[in-house]
Amino acid sequence: MSTPKLNRKLVLEELNRVPDGMGGFAESWVSKGVVWANLEARGSVERQVGARTLPVVKYRILTRAAPFGADSRPRPDQRFREEGRSFDILAVGDYGENAQYLEIWAEEGRQ
Repeated sequence: MSTPKLNRKLVLEELNRVPDGMGGFAESWVSKGVVWANLEARGSVERQVGARTLPVVKYRILTRAAPFGADSRPRPDQRFREEGRSFDILAVGDYGENAQYLEIWAEEGRQ
């Protein structure tokens, strides 16, 4: 395994739900911190949403490892942001010798 080039600055975000006083919730994304990552497009699919067909690009993202339970360890209910782009996290696993990196599978395009 070669050392990944972590050259992309991504913001890790978590969905925050606040009661709206009418039985529902207001949702907003809150920053959990910044990570440096390697981003690789790994294909795309098309999804039918109502009458529209939308493209969804799949990515493999590599970052430095973080222990289970740490705020800095990404989870599938979170996302990464890079300027106007968002990457919804689908799965997270250990990667590399001695698990010094995380391999994250994500999708862009669902907004």
